[in-house]
Amino acid sequence: MIKELIISPRSKQAREQLGDATAWSAYAAELCHVLGVVIEKSGAEVMEVDELLVSGPLPDAYRGLRNGAEVQPSHAIDLVERMAAGRGPYCRLSSLGRLQIESGWDGAVHLYTTRAVAADLAELRSQCVILQWRDAAPDPTEISKPVDTVADESFWAAVAEVSERFTLLCERWAYGAYGCRWFCVTRDNAAELARLVRPRSLVCVVTEPELQPRLELLEDDFTAFVAPVLPGELAYRAYPGGADTLSEVTGEGLSLMLADRVLGEWFAVVPDSDGVNRAKWESPGEP
Repeated sequence: MIKELIISPRSKQAREQLGDATAWSAYAAELCHVLGVVIEKSGAEVMEVDELLVSGPLPDAYRGLRNGAEVQPSHAIDLVERMAAGRGPYCRLSSLGRLQIESGWDGAVHLYTTRAVAADLAELRSQCVILQWRDAAPDPTEISKPVDTVADESFWAAVAEVSERFTLLCERWAYGAYGCRWFCVTRDNAAELARLVRPRSLVCVVTEPELQPRLELLEDDFTAFVAPVLPGELAYRAYPGGADTLSEVTGEGLSLMLADRVLGEWFAVVPDSDGVNRAKWESPGEP
């Protein structure tokens, strides 16, 4: 894929206010039309999701969204419009060798396709959108220290063994404050959790963590929990960038805190159903 199509709003108001602009609906309609044409011409029957970023609760229609999920063109178009509008969730969508779609700034969307498809679309025009073609390729995903360890049977056997002690497990299935699930692991539920976590998730295990609220934890990323911590999935709130005061945390009914830096001690990636790790996660705790 060596041709890039940049789709952006012609309206300055839409570029500045995104989905809140009165001009957005007209841009969104034409954006979706152009996306549909490009996807059809590219022969992309399904699009695969990766680089998923979830900064808020997922809409009901996307509750099952995860890295590696395949979405139909209609859902892909809806996702792209949501990203352009600034609503999210955010991700990269690709059909191997045919098409890749990423969101940009100011309501723009970047599509990477083949020269043959680009030539077929050279006469494409639209009233509310600006269409720019250029020779380009997607930027490579830069990961200096990728996670190579796979959450296989031996990994889960080790988790079950340490769960005799107080053990927490974080499943990061997407980037962002809402891209995690937290569990308290026991001997009784370790096997169930191994089946429950999603392929391509990064799982981090912490044994006997210190959860008492401390002022020094406020300065960095941390996660807060509701007490008491019982076996199974936990209620939590992520604080990327920390918080100003302890009362800001405890006022939300959260009385336990864990520094995110401890997640860099023991981690692995959940493989696909064939046992292969196709996810790309940076090792936790790496600068």
